[in-house]
Amino acid sequence: MPSSPTPSSAPEPSGVRRRSLLGAAAAAPVLASLAGAGTAAASPVTASAVGSPDGPRALPGGGDLGPNVIVFDPSTANIQGRLDEIFKQQESAQFGTGRYALLFRPGTYNGLNAQLGFYTSIAGLGLSPDDTTINGDVTVDAGWFDGNATQNFWRSAENLALVPVSGTNRWAVSQAAPFRRMHVRGGLNLAPDGYGWASGGYIADSRIDGTVGPYSQQQWYTRDSSVGGWLNAVWNMVFSGVEGAPAQSFPEPPYTTLETTPVSREKPFLYLDGAEYRVFLPEKRTDARGVSWGNGTPRGTSLPLSQFYVAKPGDPAATLNQALEEGLHLLLTPGIYHLDRTVEVNRAGMVVLGLGYATLIPDNGVTALKVADVDGVRLAGFLVDAGPVNSRTLLEIGPEGASADHSANPTTVQDVFVRIGGAGPGKATTSLVVNSRHTVVDHTWVWRADHGDGVGWETNRADYGVVVNGDDVLMTGLFVEHFNKYDVQWNGERGRTVFFQNEKAYDAPDQAAIQNGSVKGYAAYKVGDDVTEHEGWGLGSYCYYNVNPSIVQHHGFAAPNRSGVRFHGLLVVSLGGNGQYECVINDTGSPTSGTDTVPSKVVRYP
Repeated sequence: MPSSPTPSSAPEPSGVRRRSLLGAAAAAPVLASLAGAGTAAASPVTASAVGSPDGPRALPGGGDLGPNVIVFDPSTANIQGRLDEIFKQQESAQFGTGRYALLFRPGTYNGLNAQLGFYTSIAGLGLSPDDTTINGDVTVDAGWFDGNATQNFWRSAENLALVPVSGTNRWAVSQAAPFRRMHVRGGLNLAPDGYGWASGGYIADSRIDGTVGPYSQQQWYTRDSSVGGWLNAVWNMVFSGVEGAPAQSFPEPPYTTLETTPVSREKPFLYLDGAEYRVFLPEKRTDARGVSWGNGTPRGTSLPLSQFYVAKPGDPAATLNQALEEGLHLLLTPGIYHLDRTVEVNRAGMVVLGLGYATLIPDNGVTALKVADVDGVRLAGFLVDAGPVNSRTLLEIGPEGASADHSANPTTVQDVFVRIGGAGPGKATTSLVVNSRHTVVDHTWVWRADHGDGVGWETNRADYGVVVNGDDVLMTGLFVEHFNKYDVQWNGERGRTVFFQNEKAYDAPDQAAIQNGSVKGYAAYKVGDDVTEHEGWGLGSYCYYNVNPSIVQHHGFAAPNRSGVRFHGLLVVSLGGNGQYECVINDTGSPTSGTDTVPSKVVRYP
């Protein structure tokens, strides 16, 4: 993201810089693997395997968490040294292969500063964030990129209480960097040191006792949380179910505020019950507001690790499918998983939980993962990276024509991210397809890469980002960027989106390359012509046609003009005059003009 006006208390950066222009510097060589960084402190948890003369040997549940899950105890020696080692390796390894989960047993830790680089997750192992307290900081800054935080992707913090040394913790991130189930006993600064560019972000189920200062953050979504105050807004700040959130005021300041979140079910998480690892499954909430853990033990159920197949990088898809068929859930330990066939989740209530940005790469053009039209599947915490052979789809929730009612127990997709290109050549016609009714997609970044390796208009061709065919689907925290055609195409009825962030593809060579029949360009967010009911809150689309700045995009949003299709808080931005929008939605809204990066806004439509 470029810079944008910052509050008077913060120095204003100068110039307009883009991810695409600076991306080459980000793909620094990955350092050698850390010696000794890999022994999990957990004792192996196993279940007996039962052989069968007529089929493969039954897979064991539980087991060791693998070399890249590092578990700390308050008595562990030199915790800071280990944290610093991992950060040194991961700080600039944007497209590297290192993956780490840093887990802290319940207790109190003093004097730590856990700096997080790429593909690094930090989490407490208590049932409540307050079970694991760090008197110190969990820091994301942008020194590796000259103070520009727009490429601080793929890292996370969960289930910890922080007492920041200075009173304020710095969390300067952009996409795919969730801050979940955290208690900050102080303030939270979302900008890098020096107030450079930042383009996040996402907070959920968290309590920040002090003030949140976005400063240069262009957009942010906060869900089901509590904040002591919120300092400023730049382009698009959206809140749902947040105690202490600013009042609704879009367009100035651009706060879009919903009192509650229609449906939410927090992400599954690993925790310790005594010496036993378990996975907690929070219950569904309707019209939620505030944190889910505020009054003691959270509501939900839990599963012992013995009911999970603990997968390791190198496990083939056949093994993952065998585990699922045997009724074992999947815990994907950190690393890269190459799939020569689709992972198929066919049973209701199954959990696929990734640690440390476990990454699925479909080979030979297969779909990475498919979910049947069943109740209550939970997908969380992993990355799908397109392979060099085009996949028709990368992730499918429900088969084509799925129609079962899942309102009582929906499938949830949380912190599941999709990437096409960047780490190398990748192609996919459509990234994420949602066919099952009532699915809740809670925080995703679906990204056709604009920088890194294997990037070009046809090199990492990906026509569609997200396609929704199922009815009654809800998306909270939807980030989709740079697709060759529609970034989001929504065909299902009664769909709802709370917060959307988009950039159109930078690299279109000319006007003809994006022409959509008689329309100039494909909308970022297209609601199907036959849809009668749809609603969205806080949606933004940006264009930066830097290869050919003369390109004109007619609108960011397209939808049927009927009373049941409603939008609240829409904006489009032309970044530095590199391309222009003629309208915001359909033929409504003022054009962006000149080289000034000033949003054009529509308060409501129709």
